[in-house]
Amino acid sequence: MNSSTAPALSSQPLRASHQPPPVWLLAWRQLWRDWRAGELRLLMLAVCLAVAALCAVSFLSDRLEQGLRRDAAQLIGGDAVLLADQPIPGALQDLARTQGLTSTLSSNFPSMARASEAQGGRSRLVAVKSVGTAYPLRGSLLLADGRRVGAPAAGTVWVDAAVIDALQIRVGDSLLLGESTLTVAGVIATEPDRGAGFMNFAPRLMLAESDLAATALVQPASRVTYRLAVAAPDASGQAAVAGDAVKQFVTRAQALIERSGWRGVRLDSLESGRPEMRQTLDRASKFLKLVAMLSALLAAVAVALAARDFAARHLDDCAVLRVLGQAQKRIAWAYSIEFGLAGLTASLLGILLGWGLHFAFVSLLAGLLNVSLPAPSLWPALLGLGLGLSLLLGFGLPPVLQLAAVPALRVIRRDLGGLKAGSSLVLVAGVLGFAGILMVLAGELTLGLIAALGFALALALFAAMAWLAVWLLKRWVPLGASAAQGDGTGKGPTLPRWLVLATRQVAARPGFAVVQVSSLAVGLLALALLVLLRTDLIDSWLKSTPANAPDRFVINLQTDQVPAFRTQIEAAGVRSYDLFPMIRGRLLAINGQPVRQQQYSDDRAQRLVEREFNLSHSAPLPKHNAVVQGQWVEDEADGLSVEQGLAETLGLKLGDRLRFDVAGVPVEGRISSLRKVDWSSMRVNFFVLFPREHMPDLPSTWVSAFHAPAGGGLDRALSSAMPNLTVVDVSAQLTQVQTVLNQVIQAVQLLFGFTLATGLVVLLASVGSTREARTREFALMRALGASSRLLAQVQRAELLGVGALAGFLAGAVAVLLGALLARFAFGFAWNLNLWVPLFSLVAGALLAQLAGWWSLRGVLRRPVMQTLREADTQ
Repeated sequence: MNSSTAPALSSQPLRASHQPPPVWLLAWRQLWRDWRAGELRLLMLAVCLAVAALCAVSFLSDRLEQGLRRDAAQLIGGDAVLLADQPIPGALQDLARTQGLTSTLSSNFPSMARASEAQGGRSRLVAVKSVGTAYPLRGSLLLADGRRVGAPAAGTVWVDAAVIDALQIRVGDSLLLGESTLTVAGVIATEPDRGAGFMNFAPRLMLAESDLAATALVQPASRVTYRLAVAAPDASGQAAVAGDAVKQFVTRAQALIERSGWRGVRLDSLESGRPEMRQTLDRASKFLKLVAMLSALLAAVAVALAARDFAARHLDDCAVLRVLGQAQKRIAWAYSIEFGLAGLTASLLGILLGWGLHFAFVSLLAGLLNVSLPAPSLWPALLGLGLGLSLLLGFGLPPVLQLAAVPALRVIRRDLGGLKAGSSLVLVAGVLGFAGILMVLAGELTLGLIAALGFALALALFAAMAWLAVWLLKRWVPLGASAAQGDGTGKGPTLPRWLVLATRQVAARPGFAVVQVSSLAVGLLALALLVLLRTDLIDSWLKSTPANAPDRFVINLQTDQVPAFRTQIEAAGVRSYDLFPMIRGRLLAINGQPVRQQQYSDDRAQRLVEREFNLSHSAPLPKHNAVVQGQWVEDEADGLSVEQGLAETLGLKLGDRLRFDVAGVPVEGRISSLRKVDWSSMRVNFFVLFPREHMPDLPSTWVSAFHAPAGGGLDRALSSAMPNLTVVDVSAQLTQVQTVLNQVIQAVQLLFGFTLATGLVVLLASVGSTREARTREFALMRALGASSRLLAQVQRAELLGVGALAGFLAGAVAVLLGALLARFAFGFAWNLNLWVPLFSLVAGALLAQLAGWWSLRGVLRRPVMQTLREADTQ
């Protein structure tokens, strides 16, 4: 017998002498085998879904942000604008030409337009604007008849409808402006670069720059605002070069202005001008980035759980490989390469899916934006690829690498070599690396820190609270067989058997329960934040410029006209309006020290101390102002309240004394409070308020703001009754801001809806990841005589309990995170909603139950013997 076996034994070294396949080939074979067996499908689906969500959001947000910034440039008339109270120096015009920029000059000033005596001789205060032939550089001027035009032809003017209405003339008639007679050639519907000053809110009259001299309106003492708008030429593929040219112009123009000492010349760009548009764009950008971050967080939950299940299913395979002589290093490299290939494949598929999904968003937004969006950059694709690989390597690989350390003895002792508790809490292991990804997605320190640290602390809190809940279950709910009969004395409460089994099942595996509650809570936290941001934050956003925001400003109202003015607008149906006295005053001294422009290095501070402030007084605090420091005391004789931004710019603080010059009358007061003012609210606001009802010694006029009723007759009636009034119609500018705002909100709603759907899918994956463990446990219970009805009740109770706990924790943390984001990232006022934790408790329980019903629907129907053979042993 020995001689017969000798050749076989001697042949073994010959077989062993063959070189084993390369590690990459082994990894490829494992990848193909695991994919065909369905081992990697959940994990790759989670990565693909995460990358698709991120890329869909990133591609669209990238194009929207580029498009919004491109189109918003028309609101200031170009990529950069120079403003001056004197003709623009020729050196600045030459600088624009040397930078290869297109430029155009314009000038703005108030004047009176008149109809001829034959047409009634009526007159109207108008905001005159002369424009060059290249106007407008950005956007287009839309007329009421649908034409998109540029500068009017020589001898003609474009006018607002209010001018036609006030002068009672028609298109084609003539009007008088200064010493010129000009023909009305069209009615303006939308003016792209209408300014934000009071005179620019008056009805527009636009004429060609060549006609301005003939009007003889501009004299040496005239108050005119001159503008030089520049824009980079539109060149395909040269966006970066064009942007650099504009930046260089801005930098060199600032240096030239400082070097030449030109007073009253300043730069006005999209970042430095139009605060209401800058605030809108900044908030939109933050909303879109936050959606992308929440998508990534949701995906991390599914990847972590899927990777843990993958590792648990391969413990026996690795034990066999160890018996056959495979080295730990080789096993580790094989699984690392397999996961890398799986992550690369899933990421590329996710990028393609996200690319296609973003086109669906674009098609839905096409009717809203009515513009062509620029092509996206490569950054979203690179970000998606990085996210996919980071999710697998940071969250998926740590438990899988433990497979290399599985002892060969597990082949005969299945209780050895199980996954360690540290890898069971895989979210904790990867949270630091994932925080770096969140910071990249945020693009801003405040937003990134709140989201990353907030979710890290939330995860730790969820794990701690889940562990505490399991500990309490062990103490409060009896686990013995007599539990169903009460406390054994016949006097205690009788607990249903399904409740006893459910709590026993949860308490028997505290680590498993902590992972399940934590993962569900993180997913529900992201969903709760989405709902809160969709409702409360967007509602707060809309409140800044609501549909009924004031669209009329009335100035030059005299004190004796105030009662008649109130009566007239209230009779017309105006119920809510602002009405304040307005005092012009120049700041002379701070704490007794004269104020000089040279004291400040900040350009805005220098402009503020050189100009007259709009001051006012009111005994009650205006409802749209909020005191942030100090105290508002009605009729405080020596007090005054300063706007918070002005105080920061000029370095003012509580207790400082300010002295103003009001028409030669010195007025002094102590800063007793600082107020927060929303300058984009279209309400009447002031830099400085005296908390007094009456200040009769100071010369003042009154200013009012209200939303005009439909019909437009109130403007005419006010002008007829009080000819000295200037009624400023800001409806066109308000419509322009609200249009951009509505576009952004529609985009955010679509993105939120998609991410919400992604979160629901991730919840399904989270519950489904427990399928194998539940299958084994229920099979053992059925083998011991438990009925399917009892096990269904146990499963339902466990899912409802875990979901309720996760939902409550997620709701409570969502309120806190939402408040932090609202306060520090978006600048909104946050209203605490105590119903959120209770609502999320119910929602969490129902979502967990629905997800469990879908993911675990076949567990109780499988034959017991088949389940015991196939279920993983843990």
